[in-house]
Amino acid sequence: MTSRIDTLLANALTEKGLMKSSLVDSYLEEAAKQKEGLYSLILKKGIVSEEELLKIVSEVFRFPMADLASLKVEPAVLKKVPLKIAEYYKIVPIKLDRRKLTIAVSEPPELRTQDDIRAHLGYEIDIALAREKDIQEALKRLYGFAAGTIGEMVAAASGGETPPATEPLMEKIENVEQLAGDASIAKLVNQIILEAFKKRATDIHIEPYRGKVKLRYRVDGILYNANVQGEIVKLIQPILSRIKIMSNLNIVERRLPQDGRAIVKIEDTTLDLRVSSIPTPYGESVVIRMLPMNRIIDLAQLGLNAAQLQAFQKLIQKPHGIVFITGPTGSGKSTTLYACLNRINTDERKIITIEDPVEYEMEGVTQIQVVSAISLNFARGLRSILRHDPDVIMVGEVRDLETAEIAIRVALTGHLVFSTLHTNDAASGITRLIDIGIEPYLVASSVEAFVAQRLVRTLCAHCKEEDTSPSHREMKKEIAKELRKKESEIKIYKPKGCERCNSTGFWGRVAIYEMLILSEKIQELIMKRAPAADVKREAVLEGMRTLRQDGWLKVIQGVTTPEEILKVAEADKETAGAVEVLEEEAPGAVSRESLRRREASFYDPNVIRFGERRAFVRLDKTVNIRYKILKPKDEEEKPANFEEVTVTKNLSAGGLVFMVPERIPLSSILELKIELPASDSPVVCLARVVREEEIEFKKSYELAVCFLDLSPADRARLEKFVERT
Repeated sequence: MTSRIDTLLANALTEKGLMKSSLVDSYLEEAAKQKEGLYSLILKKGIVSEEELLKIVSEVFRFPMADLASLKVEPAVLKKVPLKIAEYYKIVPIKLDRRKLTIAVSEPPELRTQDDIRAHLGYEIDIALAREKDIQEALKRLYGFAAGTIGEMVAAASGGETPPATEPLMEKIENVEQLAGDASIAKLVNQIILEAFKKRATDIHIEPYRGKVKLRYRVDGILYNANVQGEIVKLIQPILSRIKIMSNLNIVERRLPQDGRAIVKIEDTTLDLRVSSIPTPYGESVVIRMLPMNRIIDLAQLGLNAAQLQAFQKLIQKPHGIVFITGPTGSGKSTTLYACLNRINTDERKIITIEDPVEYEMEGVTQIQVVSAISLNFARGLRSILRHDPDVIMVGEVRDLETAEIAIRVALTGHLVFSTLHTNDAASGITRLIDIGIEPYLVASSVEAFVAQRLVRTLCAHCKEEDTSPSHREMKKEIAKELRKKESEIKIYKPKGCERCNSTGFWGRVAIYEMLILSEKIQELIMKRAPAADVKREAVLEGMRTLRQDGWLKVIQGVTTPEEILKVAEADKETAGAVEVLEEEAPGAVSRESLRRREASFYDPNVIRFGERRAFVRLDKTVNIRYKILKPKDEEEKPANFEEVTVTKNLSAGGLVFMVPERIPLSSILELKIELPASDSPVVCLARVVREEEIEFKKSYELAVCFLDLSPADRARLEKFVERT
C-alpha cells in the first residue's frame, strides 16, 4: 500500500516535470513491493539529485532546511537524544524549546516513525531537512566518531572487571591478546585510522592521562582533538595491544619505547604506518605516522616560484658537489630531497640513499635504512655506498664530523650529494659545518648551495576572503616596506572555514624557501670564517630572497596568512645593513657572479632586489640621454651613431628605464651618455638591456638597463642628483 508521503512526492515530481507519470507509477509499485520509501528508491537509482529532492520535499511538506555544517547544539539537548536513538532513526537534534524538539532528517519520516520517536524521547517533534552525508557528519561531530562501537564494547564488557586507568595495567597476556583480537577492537582501531585518513592527518596521537585518554590528529602541522566518548579510557589497553599486533611489536613490553610499522589499505591508497610507543605513568603513549607509499612530489608542487625552480633544476643537474636542505624537524626537508631525486631518477643514473627512516619507497633508487642496534649508521653506510658505483647519493642527515667528512670527500671525487642540516636559516649551515670540525676551504670547494625551508598552511581556495580589518593595517605597512611595494598593492586574506576544509579555513601546506648559492664572494667569506650574518648580508646583496620575504610574497598572492609566516620566519635584522655595504662597494670589488645576479634580478618582479632595499634610490624625472648599440667589430658595417632620448622613470645609480623607437634585443650592450642638469660633463658608462617591453599605443619600446662599468665618481654624482631632486 502506497503511503501518503510517497503519493504527495510522486505528484510533485510529475508536476515539476522531473519524471513522467508512467515512470513515477512504476516506481511507486516497486517501492511498495520492496517496502521502501519512494524517496530512498529514487535516490538509489540516481534519477534526481538529493539536493533537488530535498527542495521538493521542503516545498511539499513545508519542512525547513537545516545547515548542519555550522550547527552548534547545546549539550543539554544532546543528552535528551541518546546516541542509539539518533543512529537508529538517523536524526540529529537541533534545539529544544520547552516540550518541542527540532530534529534534522535526511528524508521525510512516516507518521508511524514520528510516533515512535515521540514515544522514545517524550517530546513533540518538529522536522527539518538535511543531506544524509551531513546527518552522518553531524552525528560524528556531536557524539564523537566511533561512539556506537565504543558504547557497544563498553556495554558488552560491563559484566567484567575493567582495570583502573590511573594505575599501571598488568593484565595477563592471555586476556590482553583475547581483547586485542576481538572483532570490535579491530573495528575501533580501523575507525580511528580511517577517520585520520579522511581528515588528511599525518599523525595519530593516543595519549593516556589520569582517568582519561586524549586522541589527537595532526592536520596541516596542527594538532586537533578528536571528538571521542570518554568511555574510550576503559578500552585503551586492548586498543594499544591491537596496534602493537598490527605493527609486530611486543605486546608484553610496556616499560621500554618500541618502534614498528604496519601497512594498510584505505580506498585506493596504501599507507605505511610508523608506530612508536613510549611508557608513561598511566600507560603507553602511541604515535602513528601515516605515510602514503610510493607518493613522490614533483619539484613544481613544493611552492617554488619560476626563478627558484630554475635555480633548483640547475643545482640537481650538476655533476658533483653537495646541496644541503636546512630547517628544523617537520619542515619538509625529506620531501624536498625526494622531489629532487624524483626529477633526476633515470636509468642512466645510479642513486643510493641512506636514511633514518626510509620514508617513501622510490622505484629505481637503492635505499638503505639506518639500524643503530647493529651499528649501521650514516658514516658506515656511506663508506659502503662508495663501493657500489653511485652517481647520486642522498644522506638523510649530517649529524657528526665523520659523516660530514665522508660526504664532502664523496662530493669532491665526482659525486652529487644531497643531505640535510638542522639550522634556522641557510647561512647558518656554513657555521654548523665549520663548528663540527670541517675546514672552511672544504666547505667552500664542495658545497653548491644551502636551501632553508619552512612549511606554512595554505588557505582553503573555496572559502578564503580578503581581510580588510584595521588590525592588519600595520601588517600591510610592514609587508609593503620589506617588499618595497606600495601599501595599496598589498592584499591580505584570512581563513573563513567551510565543509571542504573541515571548518579550519586551511587546506594543505606549502614551503617557503631561502636559497643561498655559493658565489665567489661568499666562498671568500667562508674562507675568512665570516659570521653567518655577514654571509647572509652578502647573499641578499646578490639577490637572495629570505624566508620572510618569500613568505610575504605568498601572503600577498593569497596563498597563506601573515600569522603563518610570523610563526616560522623572524625579521631579517642581520640583513638590514646590506644595502649600505653595496653602496660603498667599488665595481672592481664585486665578483662577476655577483654582478651577473644583480643584472638578472634588477627588474625581475619575483626577486627581492638590492634596488628595492633602497641601495639606489630611484627618481621619476625627465633627463636627456644618448645611447648607441655596441656590436662586435666583425659585425660592424659602420660605426653606430648616438641616438638621443629622454628618461621617463626609475633613474638611479644602478640603472634606468627609457623609451626607444625600435626593438633592442635583451642582453644588448649599450654605451650611454647621461646629461645631468647643472653638470659640465655627462655620465658615461656601458649598460646591459635586462628588460624590453613593447608599448603598443605609443608604437615604441620601454627598455630597462643595468649599468656595467659605472665609475665610483659617476655613481656618486647620480646618487647626489637623485637624492637632491
